[in-house]
Amino acid sequence: MLPTAGLGHIPATVAVRTMAGASTVSVSLPELRSLLTSGRARLFDVRSREEAAAGTIPGAVNIPVSELESALQMEPAAFKALYRTEKPKQEDENLVFFCQMGKRGFQATQLARRLGYTGARNYAGAYKEWFEKEG
Repeated sequence: MLPTAGLGHIPATVAVRTMAGASTVSVSLPELRSLLTSGRARLFDVRSREEAAAGTIPGAVNIPVSELESALQMEPAAFKALYRTEKPKQEDENLVFFCQMGKRGFQATQLARRLGYTGARNYAGAYKEWFEKEG
């Protein structure tokens, strides 16, 4: 059993399962590089249009987090017309969301997962890390 603040104890297996599940949602910079090199990831920049216009990760599609819920629920043709790319499928793997510092990317990942996009992942290092190390 693991002690928890004000919640009593939780069986260790539950804590481990939760931590393991959380780790698969996040993408590190080395993993992102590998996914991009092999063409196995789709990148979504959830920052504002102004932020993305000032610089983004090559190949990323800009969908501001404020538009993401409606975008992911659009018909594929409407999505393609607006964002100039194919709409992701709910079963697609490695749909990587990122922002400037990490918070909006995390929120976007959670939103996409709630909408059934099981391959939604968050690049926690965000554009800040990319720009510092790759820019």
